[in-house]
This record gives sequence, C-alpha cells and structure tokens, in this order.
Amino acid sequence: MKILTITIIALLTSCSSGDKEKSSESNIALGENVFNQNCVSCHGSKGRGLAENWKVKDENGNFPAPPLNGTAHTWHHSPSQLLYTINKGGVDMGGQMPGFEGRLNEEEKQALIDYIYSLWPSEIQSKYDERFK
Repeated sequence: MKILTITIIALLTSCSSGDKEKSSESNIALGENVFNQNCVSCHGSKGRGLAENWKVKDENGNFPAPPLNGTAHTWHHSPSQLLYTINKGGVDMGGQMPGFEGRLNEEEKQALIDYIYSLWPSEIQSKYDERFK
C-alpha cells in the first residue's frame, strides 16, 4: 500500500511539474506575441532596444525606449513596478511609452512580463529572483 501511495504521489508531482513547464512555455509564447504586436516597434527585436544610448534624451527631450533584454534597468524593477509601467506607460518617467491598461488583459500583461524575463541572461534572472521572488 505504501509503495502504491508513493508511486501515485510521484506521478502526480511529475505531471504537475510538466504541466507547469508547458504552461510557462505557452505563457512566454503569448508574451512574445503580445510583445511583437505592441512593443517591438520601440523596444526592438527580442527587446534589444533601438537607440544607441537609451540614457540620453532625444531631440524632443524624451528618453528613448530602453532595451528590455537585461542590458538596461528593467530587471531592477519589481513585478508590480513592471505591471504599473505597462498599465500607465512611461510618460511620467520622461519617456514616450503609452499605457496599455485598457488595451491588454491581465493574462497578456503577465505573459509579457514573463516573456521579458525570458530574454534576460540566467545571471540576471538569478539576481532578479533573489530580489523579488
């Protein structure tokens, strides 16, 4: 009886772990789609950025969109701060990003954050996890 119970627990654990990975992969795929439809024109392919120096204001006095691939400051912000920026935009911070509060649903916003996280090198992901997760 104990062996049967342990086997069932092991099977359930491995199934839920696999489902979580599959769910995570589909969430990242959704986030990539959201990114490509809404963000790539300013933040560049794979979040690499478009500006030579995202820390220097442009001729209009605005900061360009920063890269989101771990080479800028995005990973310094908590998930709630990232969500706030997605919702409200970046105008208050001297940028030009519009808010997406009414344009993206909660699942799309979370998927977008997960996709951006997936762009970061593993050492940046580890630092972020230590700080915020």
